[in-house]
Formats: sequence, C-alpha cells, structure tokens
Amino acid sequence: MDVILLKPVERLGAEGATMQVKPGFARNYLLPRGLAVVASPEQLRQVEARRHVAEQKAKRVREQVEQLKRKLEGKSLTVKLNLGEGDKAFGAITTHDIAQALAQEGLPIEKQSINLAEPIKTLGIYEVPVKLHPEVTATLKLWVVKA
Repeated sequence: MDVILLKPVERLGAEGATMQVKPGFARNYLLPRGLAVVASPEQLRQVEARRHVAEQKAKRVREQVEQLKRKLEGKSLTVKLNLGEGDKAFGAITTHDIAQALAQEGLPIEKQSINLAEPIKTLGIYEVPVKLHPEVTATLKLWVVKA
C-alpha cells in the first residue's frame, strides 16, 4: 500500500515522502495516528502545495535573518564591566548581559543564540558569533569598557 507521510516517522521516512508499506501497518498505525494518508493523485497535489508553501516561508525567514545579520554586523556594542583594585573584574560579561544590551538597542536576540566560549572577564574588543539560523551566523563587535 502506498502512503504519503504527513510527519516524519522514525525508520520509515521524512515528511512528504511517498512510501510503500504493508497494509496492516498503514491501517493500524500510520493512518489512525495521522502520520500518513493513502497516496492518491489528489493527496500528492496537496503535499506538493504544502511543500511549496513551506519553501516560500523558509525563504522569507532566511531573508529576514540575512537582514538581521547585516544589522548586527553593522553594530558595535559597548558593555561596562565593574573593576576593583588592580583592575580585577567583579563578575563577568555573559550571554545574558549581551542579550540585554542588544535588546536595549532594539535587536531582541535570544541568549542561547550568542556563542561565547567562556564569560568575558577582561577589558577589550571582542568578536562574538551570534547564530541566527542553522545556516546564518553573524559576528557582533563587542567593546568591554571599565564601568
């Protein structure tokens, strides 16, 4: 029996794939759970239409992410670090601090997207990678100055 998968099924196939399965597996597992539909010309057209819509949406998201990347790479962000005697740092600059500073600049970025190997504990200029999309990473210029 030929079926079209509506959702990815482990060890069977990805969403939108047309698979040949045993009739009992389709009747008792795939169809009742809404994981697949019986393959027909009408269902194939609907799957193609859904795939086309998903591709268009992914393209729009990619364009928005590219635009955000250009904004981030054009920005230079300044963050203040508290220093004590002998210029010893009190605390550190973390992803949370960078995310807050970006939000104040009008660029809401999730702190999980900011890739710091370790918290920043010294003054200086840093280039911080920000993963905006699985395929797009921006580099933010970060100035750490004395508070």
